[in-house]
Amino acid sequence: MKLTDQITSIPLFQGLARKQYEDLAMIVVDQVIPRGKMIFSQGDEAVGFYVVISGRVKVFKLSPEGKEQILHIFGAGEPIGEVAVFAGEKFPAYAEALEESRVFFFPRPAFVDLIGKNPSVALNMLAVLSRRLRKFAGLVEDLSLKEVPGRLAAYLLLLSEQQKNAIDFELDVSKNQLASLLGTIPETLSRILARMEKEKLIKSEGKRIAILNRKGLEELSVGERKLP
Repeated sequence: MKLTDQITSIPLFQGLARKQYEDLAMIVVDQVIPRGKMIFSQGDEAVGFYVVISGRVKVFKLSPEGKEQILHIFGAGEPIGEVAVFAGEKFPAYAEALEESRVFFFPRPAFVDLIGKNPSVALNMLAVLSRRLRKFAGLVEDLSLKEVPGRLAAYLLLLSEQQKNAIDFELDVSKNQLASLLGTIPETLSRILARMEKEKLIKSEGKRIAILNRKGLEELSVGERKLP
């Protein structure tokens, strides 16, 4: 598939004219990042932004003690580092490939020049980024206001929805990574999963999760129910 055709499938750029896709294809750098390789580090100059084409990338911060806090895990079609690029700032976190990942890199100078000539590119991106901001606002609310069982319940429901409300699915990250993403530690996560099983909300076997009581999970996710 040509680069131009692949760019048309990226949500960030949907709805543009064919000529604008061709202009984007002229500046993009197609990269394959091996598993475990850092894409950028906190404090690096934001010389461009990335869009994940395949694979998964985690964005995380490190505490002074070296503890990792995952902020988000990005998959196909999602942009990374765009805010720092537009603001002309340094990257505020680290980004690492969780698995071999293909990314499109858009260099800042060429991209800024392109949107100067094609303002509709920027307008389209604003709409997409606004929806993403609302999503992150919800994530911040979950981490700050909900207890860990509620965060976990909300995450499991989200995974289910992403797979057409499947009642049986695999976690998309390791349990250690999931604990970091939810702002807890692996031991606490394991205990909560065990309590959810005891309450017959879910069945857990390795990374495999089966939802037994969706209504109960929904109540837990919004604070209407507590785990004993």
